[in-house]
Amino acid sequence: MRTAFLDIESLATFDADQTQLTRAYVLVDDHRIQEVGQELPRARRQELLAEGWEIIDGSGKLMLPGFVNTHHHLYQSMFRNVRGAQNLRLFDWLVFLYERWKHIDPDAVFFSSLVGIYEMMLSGVTTTTDMFYLFPKGTMQLFDVEIEAGKRTGVRFHPCRGSMSLSRKDGGLPPDSVVQTQDEILEDCIRVIGRYHDPSPLSMLQIALAPCSPFSVTKELMHETREMAERFDLLIHTHLAETKDEEAYCLEQVGMKPVAYMDHLGWLNKRAWFAHCVWMGLDEIQLFDRHQVGVAHCPTSNMRLGSGCAPIAEMLCHPQIRLGLAVDGSASNDTGNMLHEIRNTLLLQRVFKGADAITPYQALEMATMGGARVLRRDAELGSIEPGKAADLILFDLNRLEFAGGLSDPLSAVVMCDAKGVDLSMIHGEIRVRDGQIVDEEMGWIIQHQNRLAQSMLDRG
Repeated sequence: MRTAFLDIESLATFDADQTQLTRAYVLVDDHRIQEVGQELPRARRQELLAEGWEIIDGSGKLMLPGFVNTHHHLYQSMFRNVRGAQNLRLFDWLVFLYERWKHIDPDAVFFSSLVGIYEMMLSGVTTTTDMFYLFPKGTMQLFDVEIEAGKRTGVRFHPCRGSMSLSRKDGGLPPDSVVQTQDEILEDCIRVIGRYHDPSPLSMLQIALAPCSPFSVTKELMHETREMAERFDLLIHTHLAETKDEEAYCLEQVGMKPVAYMDHLGWLNKRAWFAHCVWMGLDEIQLFDRHQVGVAHCPTSNMRLGSGCAPIAEMLCHPQIRLGLAVDGSASNDTGNMLHEIRNTLLLQRVFKGADAITPYQALEMATMGGARVLRRDAELGSIEPGKAADLILFDLNRLEFAGGLSDPLSAVVMCDAKGVDLSMIHGEIRVRDGQIVDEEMGWIIQHQNRLAQSMLDRG
């Protein structure tokens, strides 16, 4: 399918020159952006029609590159707003929910993944990661099920084969029933890399390795994971410096703060990105910058759990840090809305650091090129330029939330609280049209998810 977006009222490319165009056009052919420009001549329009291109009218629309979500736990869309977990801090929240999460099965993983991905698509996400670390006994294939769900949605997917090896009896937080041995973890990592990882240009599926956190795996597993990633040329990911409780735990268990511990393990490198990074000082930020480490900023989750405000304004002053945004798991956010993350990134930094701490453009850039850099795919994703992936989103500017706010259409997406995209194209295929997911079974998927969620909570 060849698609021509014509007469786009406002287009922000997020290229190196921060180019913005009006009356713009974008031509898409063979999953790639073929051409970007302004004021397509009438004769060329007639040629496109004659050649059978699909024409999409961009008048009154804003086009952006699709958003890149850099951290998630999709299975948690099955466990939103759980009574009893609404007012807990991270460690207590985890202990409470592990007793419910231990009941997940293939059906739950498949439908929660569909729901989580589709929800993000409506808010502009075209590429997402996911850290899947929960493997109740006898459920080794759950990671495979999540991948199949991702394929059905058409999202560009970076699932992370997560792991937990320390249960409660070993000083960790999860029950014995959801952890695995080091040998089980490493053997399955090799299996899923061989079966699913696709390093080719414009790949729709790439695997990363992701021990859950410094307090849920052994030092040996962290070492083995890093070495395996080097051997197979993969990225590595984990949670880090999310709460003061984590800092106290690391000091007690290993005698180091979380960032120092990661440095000790050799995890501060160009392959690595970390979720949260709330409790970091300037010296640690400089260390991240020196090693070109990636960060997945999760402002809504950090607020929801009372974890704190990450030093994003400070990180923005260190350009070698690969800085992206993330919705985090739906049970610690209760939604998977990337537009909320962009707006909350701006507002939360301004609460503590002033109105000039971060601009709307910077917040949007974290969701686009920033996320692409986190995943080391900025040569393919994150901006609207010829040769890059055709991952594009459109907002209808003639909507209630934008009324009176169009002196700067790009900033309106952040400042005026955009509700969702009107169109999303991923890999050249339209996945959201007229503000609706292109899946005829959406109603049934939602109903089935609700039945499954209630069933598991009843067992807890």
